[in-house]
Amino acid sequence: MQKGANVSLNALSEDVGSVVVSLGWTSASGAGDADVSVLLLGESGKIRSENDFYFYNNPAAPDGSVQLLGKTPTDSGDEDRIGVDLTAVPGEVERIVVAASQYGGARFGDLDDLRVTVADRSGEPLVGFSINDASVETAFIFGELYRRGEEWKFRAVGQGYETGLAGLATDFGVVVEEADGAADSATDTTDAVGKVADAADEALVKGPADNAGTAGTAENHAEPAAAPVGTADGPGDPAAPVLPAQTRGRSARTTRKKVTLPKAAGKTLAENDSWRPARLFPVPTLKSDREREVRATSVLLAVMAQVPELGRRLTAGFGAPAGRMQTFTEVSLPHGETPRRPDGVIRVERAGKLWTALVETKTNGNPLRAEQVQEYVDIAARRGYEAVITLSNDVALDGAPVVDVKIDRRRKHKVSLWHLSWAEVAHQTQMLIRHEGVANAAHAWLLQEFLEYLQHENSGCHGFQNMGPSWVPVRRGIDDETLAIGDPRAVEVVESWERLIRQVCLRLGGELGQKALPVQRARRGSDPLARRVAAAERLCSEGRLTAELRIEGTERVIAVTADLRTAKVRTSVDVAAPAGSYPLSTAKRLLRLLAEAPADLHVESLVEGTNGPRGTLERLRPEPADLLPKDGAQLTGFRLTLIKGTGSTRGNAESGFIRSVDDAVERFHHGVLAHLGTLEARPGRRG
Repeated sequence: MQKGANVSLNALSEDVGSVVVSLGWTSASGAGDADVSVLLLGESGKIRSENDFYFYNNPAAPDGSVQLLGKTPTDSGDEDRIGVDLTAVPGEVERIVVAASQYGGARFGDLDDLRVTVADRSGEPLVGFSINDASVETAFIFGELYRRGEEWKFRAVGQGYETGLAGLATDFGVVVEEADGAADSATDTTDAVGKVADAADEALVKGPADNAGTAGTAENHAEPAAAPVGTADGPGDPAAPVLPAQTRGRSARTTRKKVTLPKAAGKTLAENDSWRPARLFPVPTLKSDREREVRATSVLLAVMAQVPELGRRLTAGFGAPAGRMQTFTEVSLPHGETPRRPDGVIRVERAGKLWTALVETKTNGNPLRAEQVQEYVDIAARRGYEAVITLSNDVALDGAPVVDVKIDRRRKHKVSLWHLSWAEVAHQTQMLIRHEGVANAAHAWLLQEFLEYLQHENSGCHGFQNMGPSWVPVRRGIDDETLAIGDPRAVEVVESWERLIRQVCLRLGGELGQKALPVQRARRGSDPLARRVAAAERLCSEGRLTAELRIEGTERVIAVTADLRTAKVRTSVDVAAPAGSYPLSTAKRLLRLLAEAPADLHVESLVEGTNGPRGTLERLRPEPADLLPKDGAQLTGFRLTLIKGTGSTRGNAESGFIRSVDDAVERFHHGVLAHLGTLEARPGRRG
């Protein structure tokens, strides 16, 4: 689409009751990011109340009309997805604005390939729009969904704001006020918010303004015009309700009280360590793979039906509407002469309409069978069901199914095929009970029991655990130097490595309460296979697997390198030295920040054009000057690295390769990054 153009969604698909809007970008540095926000506007062109503004701290509408599904890594960067159930949008809402804002002084001109796509319930892309003229803007309206009679349309807006989220939000009836002691200038909302957070103040966002203008409500040939840039509204209504605080990096207030559970267990009343607490879902008696599959499916589907937040979280991205959910196991469905029995069925009812998905489950590392999934897709198509969901220990790449099946897109009723990993289920459960909260204390306890079940070694639900059949031959080929460039088995190992990194990100993100994402530096449109072939060639020649990941809201990129020749995994991060600081003061401050870091942490000075002095933290603590270049070269920063031995087995055992990489990243983050802070010198302390 061209900027300013509009199109009817009903003309593009017969299944647009629910759509997924995806915002994407790439970043050459790997550190670029933006926050998505959604505003529901009434006929005045303004939000009606605080509940019409959705962002990272208020991600879902109670009626299920809007849900921020979070970031997903793609072959060409990150993609932020938003589920919009158009059938649940209140009738007085005329427009749905989809926007994004930068923070920390970043600009949209720093990002590449800005784009928005809209897909129907089955995941079929309907329309796309690319923004090619971004420069100094700190907020952008990517597009909007709006009503025209009985149908919904999409407009490609591409409108930027230099005034950040404040300028954008003001145009739609939101007033941003800074608390006392905040930054003097409001030209960059995100910078001001960061300073407010540092001062332990809050940036308050209030509801619709009484004196708000009418930006964005003009009609032109019966179509609504895009909101103008920089329109200033009058003062807000002092009695307007308060929205969640717009602060990053700490827990902000929310509009509803949520129940979370502490990470640390309370004091036990047991007489000794041999006593084990009673569990709702016991697993020690599970003996066979079949028993594990049946138990895991039943437990998951039962919890999804009883805890609406989890059920909605796991199905919204698959096009399911918000509504009453029921789940079933071992359902018999006709298929020729022999009925088929999918492991489970999910049904969601809304406004008298049913959304149905068949579920096929595997545990304990067992692979999905393409022919079995194909049968379920065929059954779903004949019976008018909407989706087939596969669930296994495997991790999908870029949201794609992990099995190849034939889906007839020519059918009037389309069936979508989706995949969930057990690692993703555990991640979403942990996010709810540790960080975001649920509405009911009993539900929080139920989720805790469910998480205990998933993490038990005998449940079979402990995530991706097998590097594949090519892993052992490739490692042997590297050891004896017989692995030739072009060997297809190396590409298979690279794909398994990407799956492992995705799982590492899920586990780390669940612990931190923030998204952790693999960094993809490839530009949009690049061939994923070509990228993996290039990585496979490096594996054959250098014997190393490499990856980068980033914690959402931070700029530092964690590099992970598995050297198969030395059986070592390295985790590292580069820390820039502040401009104009004294090198010795900077080195001393770095070592003070790393006071609690492991003694075997390697610290290396980065010097223009080459690497500088290096040593372990244990050796450098008494002699910080040993980090300084001896020839007086300009110090640009430091590289911090932890080195850990890797296991060689395929499995998820303590000595296994997968466990080694997982543990290495977790140890590096909690032992190093969590204490690192910033190297910026304090005022008056340059010497």
